[in-house]
Amino acid sequence: MDRLFNTVRPYAWGSTTAIPELLGTAPTGEPQAEMWMGAHPGAPSRLDRGHGSGEQALSAVIDADPEAELGAAAVRKFGPRLPFLLKLLAAGSPLSLQVHPDLAQAKEGYEAEERRGVPIDAPHRNYKDANHKPEMICALTPFDGLCGFRAPEATAELLARLDVDSLKPYVDLLRAHPEEAALREVLTAVLSADPDEMAVTVTEAAAAADRLGGDYAPYASIAHHYPGDPGVIAAMLLNYVQLQPGEALFLGAGVPHAYLNGLGVEIMATSDNVLRCGLTPKHVDVPELLRVVRFEATDPGVLRPEASPTGEELYETPIDEFRLSRYALAPGAEPRDVTAATPQILLCTAGTPQANDIELSPGGSVFVAAGEKAELSGTGTVFRATVVV
Repeated sequence: MDRLFNTVRPYAWGSTTAIPELLGTAPTGEPQAEMWMGAHPGAPSRLDRGHGSGEQALSAVIDADPEAELGAAAVRKFGPRLPFLLKLLAAGSPLSLQVHPDLAQAKEGYEAEERRGVPIDAPHRNYKDANHKPEMICALTPFDGLCGFRAPEATAELLARLDVDSLKPYVDLLRAHPEEAALREVLTAVLSADPDEMAVTVTEAAAAADRLGGDYAPYASIAHHYPGDPGVIAAMLLNYVQLQPGEALFLGAGVPHAYLNGLGVEIMATSDNVLRCGLTPKHVDVPELLRVVRFEATDPGVLRPEASPTGEELYETPIDEFRLSRYALAPGAEPRDVTAATPQILLCTAGTPQANDIELSPGGSVFVAAGEKAELSGTGTVFRATVVV
């Protein structure tokens, strides 16, 4: 078992205080958006096994002996790599509105851009790899987000109450067409509109949302951060969700979503494939986006952990690249055996529990190689990330 040393990413949307407060460190005044735990090449965790070589990247340790670190079954199923990335995510302002491809779309899109010779770091490149990117966010504080399309009739009513003339054609489309066609036509129209005309529409809609307050307050706030951005109108097509601590959202392929505010534990399949719908200065490829989005109204499906006799509380998801659970360790309780035949990352979010003989504090984490004896004791909350084989 190895203590992990992790990198905090300073994206502009990050909170300046949430991660420092959890870690018990002083804020720097700069945004601290995500702390990465895993072997992603962009910022792999580091560890020191005490052989005189100092800190090594977890990715390098895995590359040196994949089966020893990940287990033979995980290597057979996912290849010689850690297939998930675990994060602390702290949103101080809205992230981009985005959607992720399924595995077949990712492979097809990646191969097509490779054939065309699109540089991997080109700003207009959509597919950085050939993998899908299902993800889940579990709230540590109250957490606001957008997830999946609202029913068209409900969205038509929401837009109609804004009483903005340029939104009325969208209201008519939402009321006149079957669900899939209505959602597709309105999102296409919003993202394909003349930028100057759309900026006026967004400004008028934001002013109306400010006046109305209540259900409109989240959209007024989004517009404050992204004035004139067509993604503000696109966001109004989606379900607004408020998670309480311990609740989670699973984001599958094709589901448009955005995180707005709060601190949570995020886990995802290791991939960088994102198709953006707005709320960003980055490239928005409308035709490719429309190929990937699933145009159907969905219930966000708030998840709550399911308890087991072992004390493990599991967040059920339909994919195998990651499995997230947590342990709430009470004073005086028996140690919990968490040994597994798969690789694990254990993350403390409260208290001072112990993982074997390593004492953890909030934000502290360890990597457990496949088959390595692992035990949790003491008092606190520990999230456990692994895979399904």
